Amino acid sequence: MSVREKVKEQVSSGGVIFREVDGRINVGLITRTARSGLTVYCLPKGWIEKDETPEEAAIREVREETGLTGRILNKIGEINYFFYSDKKEKIVKDVHFYLLEYISGITADHDEEVDDAGWFPFEEAIPLLSYKNEREILIKAGDMIRNIISK
Repeated sequence: MSVREKVKEQVSSGGVIFREVDGRINVGLITRTARSGLTVYCLPKGWIEKDETPEEAAIREVREETGLTGRILNKIGEINYFFYSDKKEKIVKDVHFYLLEYISGITADHDEEVDDAGWFPFEEAIPLLSYKNEREILIKAGDMIRNIISK
């Protein structure tokens, strides 16, 4: 007889916030310390609160984790992955990502959930991201940004 693994599902939302400076695209990234003790570079994201839309959650999470406020221009896409919690539960997570145009804020104003936040040139940000699925989201966002800027 096999033991069935307990699985929890989570839905989160996040974003790629960008701005153009001197003709170059910069994006906001965060760093966290992984359980392994290593520093990981990520896109800002987090849980969708009760009575909150994925879009509202993306704006809030980007603001909380980077200190930056943006407005949504488009949905980039979704990623799906799983991990194990401290309680050894399997967590299956879906994350909605949105493209946000920077409006205001400073990265020093990020919350305590992250170690640091900062602006990075787009080309340097892709290889910095620690997770392949987030790199793919950033690449898609880059195509969208170039489309917007070229208009």
